[in-house]
Amino acid sequence: MDVRGKIAVITGAASGIGRATALKFHAEGAAGVVVADLNEAALKQVADQVGGLAVRTDVGREADIQALVAAAEARYGRVDIYFSNAGIGNSNGLDPDDAMWDRMWRIHGMAHVWAARALADKMCAQPDGGYFLVTASAAGLLNIVESAAYGVTKHAAVAIAEWLSIAYGRKGLRVSCLCPQAVRTGMVPGDGGSAGGDGILSAEVVADEIVRVMGEETFLVLPHKEVLQYMRRKTEDYDRWLGGMQKLFMKNESKAPWK
Repeated sequence: MDVRGKIAVITGAASGIGRATALKFHAEGAAGVVVADLNEAALKQVADQVGGLAVRTDVGREADIQALVAAAEARYGRVDIYFSNAGIGNSNGLDPDDAMWDRMWRIHGMAHVWAARALADKMCAQPDGGYFLVTASAAGLLNIVESAAYGVTKHAAVAIAEWLSIAYGRKGLRVSCLCPQAVRTGMVPGDGGSAGGDGILSAEVVADEIVRVMGEETFLVLPHKEVLQYMRRKTEDYDRWLGGMQKLFMKNESKAPWK
């Protein structure tokens, strides 16, 4: 899909990948960009930069997502692209409290479900269909040693994106899943943690890759190309892959926040 002339909604857009993608969509000629986040001050700055609409949104609440879609439709008449990007980080091993697990399930899992409920059928009914983009993570394909909650819920994000492609892919909905390793955002520590071994990319580089892959309409968006090879190794010899991840865990365990 060409972004030019399209109406896009982006969550988690006050900073990081969301902000960079909003600016990129605007530069590529999007007809309208709706940005959503909890950080109202930063969000308004992004909206002003793209001449778009800012909507304060907690994606952990279905009512907020419904209100976001309604606001976008009221302003622009339709939604062509929905970038379900908001996320939160955690580095507490197996033991973040249940409230944090629940928050991650909502933001990394149900937020995508709620947005799809609101938009998938509408998008399929549009003459040019629609595009639904989910931010997961390389952690959703490969797991991550620092946080069980993050790895598990990002696996869920990948599965949701896969299901949407399976169910709606021949009805007019294009679906892609963004799975980077370390990206220079507020969620990533200075050295990138265990995900930083292949370099820390800028959010702008990731936004460029998003637009490129949307043009090709393929499922995986992999700004770090190494991830594809890691996936192949995982499926070729699961036990060997697990052994390698165990070594990575032990290497990082001494500096882990939960110790």
